[in-house]
Amino acid sequence: MAEELIPETPEETDEPIKQRKNGLYPGVSDELAENMKSGWADTELRGLEPIPQAAHTAARRAALSERFPGERLVIPSGNLRTRSNDTEYAFRPSTEYAYLTGDHTHDSVLVLEPSQSGGHDATIYLLPRSDRENGEFWLDGQGELWVGRRHSLSEAEQLLGIPAKDVRELPAALREATGPVRNVRGHDAGIEAALTDKVTAERDEELRVYLSEARLVKDEFEIGELQRACDSTARGFEDVVRVLDRAEATSERYIEGTFFLRARVEGNDIGYGSICAAGPHATTLHWVRNDGPVRSGELLLLDAGVETTTLYTADVTRTLPINGRFTELQRKIYDAVYDAQEAGIAAVKPGARYRDFHDAAQRVLTERLVSWGLLGDLTVEKVLELGLQRRWTLHGTGHMLGMDVHDCAAARTETYVDGVLEPGMCLTVEPGLYFQSDDLTVPEEYRGIGVRIEDDILVTEDGNRNLSAALPRRSDEVETWMAGLRG
Repeated sequence: MAEELIPETPEETDEPIKQRKNGLYPGVSDELAENMKSGWADTELRGLEPIPQAAHTAARRAALSERFPGERLVIPSGNLRTRSNDTEYAFRPSTEYAYLTGDHTHDSVLVLEPSQSGGHDATIYLLPRSDRENGEFWLDGQGELWVGRRHSLSEAEQLLGIPAKDVRELPAALREATGPVRNVRGHDAGIEAALTDKVTAERDEELRVYLSEARLVKDEFEIGELQRACDSTARGFEDVVRVLDRAEATSERYIEGTFFLRARVEGNDIGYGSICAAGPHATTLHWVRNDGPVRSGELLLLDAGVETTTLYTADVTRTLPINGRFTELQRKIYDAVYDAQEAGIAAVKPGARYRDFHDAAQRVLTERLVSWGLLGDLTVEKVLELGLQRRWTLHGTGHMLGMDVHDCAAARTETYVDGVLEPGMCLTVEPGLYFQSDDLTVPEEYRGIGVRIEDDILVTEDGNRNLSAALPRRSDEVETWMAGLRG
């Protein structure tokens, strides 16, 4: 990795370009600086078509404007975060910003200014093209010769359908602003500092909650992206099955890397840290170390999702016999989870309570646990009343899905878990059974077995649609599918 000359952008500091400590060049001669200013072709892009979701982001901004009349609304994308020394983590914009703009650049801010004629005027504040005059484009670590070309403000306007301005002018403008302001917090410390005496935590939280609840019902574009994410995810699972023999020769990391390749080729990234849990690791709900052995005769719990280039993620889990065949006990536990998931999916329909699919799945799992003699002489109703099944079921049966894997998390309880399902909502149904390796309350042969099955379910006008149905779920179908992929 090459070493840039300076550590910071001149426009941000108003200081001369500084040489990096321990850099190989002592400085920039006047002649070189002058030479780098000229001789560059005009690369401005003209006649650009709007991004596919531009009409949808405009409608979302209009709804936001209607909800908060007469108030200035500030929604930042966020800043780069240091990974180590002078390297940064891969950037992903705040969900709120991307939802309202379709833009993915860092250090950007959407501002809705109240209009005298009513409503708001939207402006997107961005970093413009790198400055060729002061050398920033080739000397700064975020200059275009280091990290790639940025869109000009004019190009951004054409693509996003929003007037664009230089973001470096925004903090001063916000400091001078008057009237009520709301800001989405936690993404841009500089913007928050400029607004420190103009906002309140309560008002900012109301904005965040609104933007979370606005995503509960997906529009046509979002549903298409979620389907695309699920389709890519299914191909990623197929990739994994084909290389399980190589994973046995190495570790869970081979599975992780195999799925990641599909996510990067067909999408933006993985939507969350892949859980590649083999053997007893499957009983750890969020096993993301992925450094354990992969052994024939045990199960692999793979929980992974591709995030599309528009930042919508799938969230799918399959529990697979590593050698392609379930043992009798593995099949018994797997089939119990499958039946619970079937009951949960059947409960997903418009007008149903959000909690219904969870209750339906938990009842099936509890019935099996009681029938297996793991809860003494207690009845199913008593176990459910006391929640004793949770020793082995552990988690809720699902969550909303969208741009965040746990989407709409800031929504009010009455509109989310205590709410009613509507067409356009997308949620996961993912029951599981987990018998810990050190659990002395279950027979020894159960210990170390973990099973989860998860699919992404869209609420439709007349019921539901399984967006991840391309992947088999029934135990015999899983075995047939695996055999076909492995030859």
